[in-house]
Amino acid sequence: MEKISVPSVLAREGLVADSFSMCFGHDGVGRISFGDKGSSDQEETPFNLNPSHPNYNITVTRVRVGTTLIDDEFTALFDTGTSFTYLVDPMYTSVSESAQDKRHSPDPRIPFNYCYDMSSDANASLIPSLSLTMKGNSHFTINDPIIVISTEGELVYCLAIVKSSELNIIGQNYMTGYRVVFDREKLVLAWKKFDCYDIEETKTTLTGANKTEAVAPAMAAGIRTHNNNSSEELHRTNQTNSESSSSSSNQRFKTVTLWSFFRFLFILFPLL
Repeated sequence: MEKISVPSVLAREGLVADSFSMCFGHDGVGRISFGDKGSSDQEETPFNLNPSHPNYNITVTRVRVGTTLIDDEFTALFDTGTSFTYLVDPMYTSVSESAQDKRHSPDPRIPFNYCYDMSSDANASLIPSLSLTMKGNSHFTINDPIIVISTEGELVYCLAIVKSSELNIIGQNYMTGYRVVFDREKLVLAWKKFDCYDIEETKTTLTGANKTEAVAPAMAAGIRTHNNNSSEELHRTNQTNSESSSSSSNQRFKTVTLWSFFRFLFILFPLL
């Protein structure tokens, strides 16, 4: 949340609203959109503000594992730069020991402590569902709580949670299947189940004193940023309407330029 981050720079120049979203697809593909404030039907929870260490910290009030409710409140860093989720005890043990399948023998090559044998006739119902209730009573269902690993000809599934000694961190694996909005104007984290291949009209309006100013639409970098058939489309457009062709060509140039620019700015994401 530092003022030197990419969203802060873009917002300070009046290019976009001070907000951005990241979409995490089930196939590992995603998209980041600067200026995106999401949609009216998304769920949200407030950030816990710490001026000395500004970050995206939220409060979880309840965890549901299958039919078991765990009412221990805790705070966690919502970090898109961390691959897996880290929990501190006692929450780590409470969540991890909820699985009912046959536990796999410890393997030093696997970073997860709670892994289970997966046979060909494995019952998927034994894998517990997992959801978080956030401050404000909003709900965040974990779509992919496990990871399947192949070890010497056999398959095991592991609860993709790592034991932490200091911080609770909600990592990328828990964000799969969502568009997550980091709204730095409203100071809220918002989310909605989303297909990252879809394009949806989202809110990009500035708030406060700049509310009436025109704001550029959210800038997206990621899938579908480029069109492999752009030359053919441009040729067809030139035949039908030269003025429309010029506008379309300029827009394509802006998109490619922004993508090339943001590729080099991704190294700044730890500062977001």
